[in-house]
Amino acid sequence: MNRKVFSRVLLVAAFTLAALNLRPAIATVSPLLPEIRADLGLDAAAGGAITSVMVLCLGVLSPVAPVLVRRFGLDRTLLIALLVLAGGVTLRSVDGVLALYAGSAVAGTAIAIANVIMPGVVKERFPTRVGLFTGVYTSALVAGASAGAAVMVPLAEQTGWRVAAGSAAVLAFLAAVLWFPQVERGPWPVTPVEPGRYRRLLGRPVTWFVTGFFAVQSMTFYLMLAWLPTVFRDAGLPAADAGNLLALTNAVQIGSTLLMPQIAARARTQAPHAVIATLTTLAGFAGVMLAPTTAPWLWMVVLGLGQGSTISLALLIITLRAPDPESVTALSAVAQTVAYVFAAAGPMLIGAIHEATGGWTVPLGVAVGLSGVQVIFAYLAGRPVRESARRVVVSP
Repeated sequence: MNRKVFSRVLLVAAFTLAALNLRPAIATVSPLLPEIRADLGLDAAAGGAITSVMVLCLGVLSPVAPVLVRRFGLDRTLLIALLVLAGGVTLRSVDGVLALYAGSAVAGTAIAIANVIMPGVVKERFPTRVGLFTGVYTSALVAGASAGAAVMVPLAEQTGWRVAAGSAAVLAFLAAVLWFPQVERGPWPVTPVEPGRYRRLLGRPVTWFVTGFFAVQSMTFYLMLAWLPTVFRDAGLPAADAGNLLALTNAVQIGSTLLMPQIAARARTQAPHAVIATLTTLAGFAGVMLAPTTAPWLWMVVLGLGQGSTISLALLIITLRAPDPESVTALSAVAQTVAYVFAAAGPMLIGAIHEATGGWTVPLGVAVGLSGVQVIFAYLAGRPVRESARRVVVSP
């Protein structure tokens, strides 16, 4: 293997491992929550706040990413995020409630920054293979979440919850080590802030079409993650089957996140892909609402195809709707700030509706309705943007 090929393989491996790190720190909390609460004496609300803190950070702190990119560049910013993630996960695993929440906030901040810049990294490092590497990135997101959740309980039984929860720090540090050779040597690039850049960005309709698509997709994803196992259990399925159904939909998402961006990136418009993927999500929620025990595996396959396709399309559209890596990062920051703040309310909203109605028909009807709204944003965000409009969005 010559040096050029080896460098390319190392880049792909480092990029993939970095993407794998963007969900385990969040996904590992839920399986360990009973042990964490028992050890630290937390009530249900305080236990749930661990994840809420992290998801909220994904939205509130996303605007920090473009600032860091202007100061350090994309490569160094990703390296910093991975090291901070390793530190945050380690901190939350040491003794004390304060360390638990502070470490969760630090880890959430690191993930927020990495989330925002990864589409820009795709644009900069793989400009001719945007569809493929958007698929690699989003597949790694889903796979990291699934694998992290799957191994936590067995690992905690052998080592205790602190070591299990802290194990994600090892993965983040390893990703930082692999990414380090990608950081360019020499002086740090300092990019001046373009006057009025964000005002123009916020004034463009395409910004809000993309943001709306991403926001509704994120809300339906997190409410699915939080409540679908409970929906199936309340419908009469055993707890193990309910967990396996969630695992099934996550597994299906891995395949759809890998394939959909490669198909859509080659098309002149991504509107049909985004609309069909969103309608597939809607069909999955409708199936669960109308017949949760008739063919639950079918609804989970359908939902996995829809959710996996829509998240990968949302990230692909962000990458395609801006002409250069810095512009992609700026658009990504706006979209993800709104999306994750919006998404954080999803599980709480559905839980409150369930409490008020005493069943799951109305909450799942809300999920179907949200998917209907998402169809509109899918069409608008998926349409191609005139080249002149793209330049105005991101240029002085």
